[in-house]
Amino acid sequence: MQSSQRLNIAWVKIVPHVNDTILLVSASILSVMSQQYPVSTAWINAKLLALIAYIVLGSIALKRGKDLGMRVIAWGIAVFVFVYILGVAITKNPMIIF
Repeated sequence: MQSSQRLNIAWVKIVPHVNDTILLVSASILSVMSQQYPVSTAWINAKLLALIAYIVLGSIALKRGKDLGMRVIAWGIAVFVFVYILGVAITKNPMIIF
């Protein structure tokens, strides 16, 4: 959010992509191992869609946001989506209410 010069370091640019890939691969492996495929289980669908939204929002918050206001809003929504993912994982209910 502060336009740090550290954002220009190579490994800082690479790590978020590695993290997102690990999250998506882990979600896929977990679905296959538990035989709860996304198409047939509502809570896994919700988690997978929320994970994709989290990745997109994180990308906007970290670099794709046009201005600071947009990046801050994307960050706030990403935090909410992360909490939603945790809630769905714990309750196995995609319709959780906070």
